[in-house]
Amino acid sequence: MNLAAKPFFLSRKTPVWILVLLTFACGPLRAGEPNSFFAMDTAARGKPAEVVALLKELGYTGLGGQVGDGAMATALENAGLKFYNGYTTVAFHAERPAPDDNLRGQIDRMKGHATTVWLAVSQVADPQRSFPRSSPDGDEIALARLREIADYAEPRGVKVALYPHAGSWLERVEDGVRLAEKLNRTSVGTTFNLCHWLKVEGAERDPAPVLKAALPRLMLITINGADTGETNKMGWDRLIQPLGSGSYDVAAFVRMVRQTGYQGPIGFQGFGIKAPPREILTKTMAAWKEINQNAPRPNAKEDK
Repeated sequence: MNLAAKPFFLSRKTPVWILVLLTFACGPLRAGEPNSFFAMDTAARGKPAEVVALLKELGYTGLGGQVGDGAMATALENAGLKFYNGYTTVAFHAERPAPDDNLRGQIDRMKGHATTVWLAVSQVADPQRSFPRSSPDGDEIALARLREIADYAEPRGVKVALYPHAGSWLERVEDGVRLAEKLNRTSVGTTFNLCHWLKVEGAERDPAPVLKAALPRLMLITINGADTGETNKMGWDRLIQPLGSGSYDVAAFVRMVRQTGYQGPIGFQGFGIKAPPREILTKTMAAWKEINQNAPRPNAKEDK
């Protein structure tokens, strides 16, 4: 409960003792409470024991790793952290049902961890053709395969978040929203990845309308330091940097994200950064704390 919102049952005549009791029951007001912040295993590299210890020490709330990594998920949970999602890439074909034996095994190992499969769709095809990137002509096949995956994952308590990835059939945030809307299942949503947005859409396109449209289906967001300019032409070394590096205004992006009403987790993407994990994650956490001083989320509530 957020007392700053003045619940309807409180008034100027409310006894002081009730106000005090409610304050202790609801915990201290945290008007600028941030979204939970996790690291992807592209930056938090290593064995479970060392990764978990570093994340815990630096103040991250968990990890986005590889789907099926039950050992990592268990180690995180034992330390009071969360295994937010496990990443995997799939290709959908009209004549090949999904999931295959490999993905079923990965989902089985995620059972009981209240996590999400981060699903990048590299290709959609039928016997005659492979559909162009972002083409809705591939939706019928993709939806059939996604339905099969969700049917397998849901009874095991595993959600599916589509992962827009530059160069893939599912390349744009709108692709993930379109599929999630058509599928219309609470266990299936989409992701906004800042680095892929900059690579595909460029730095000049305003992401706010897309984020607002995605919000009902938006499960996860990833951010990182990046440069601005002609980002479509840049390599990943400029589009994926530690938070606090690069010329792109990530703090303004986070403010905008919170203004849309997004209250879910935000992850740090560290793919390809050539530095030790401790160095990357320490710098990134310092920048995240600075961002939160300037990008509060009003009426925050605990992330699930």
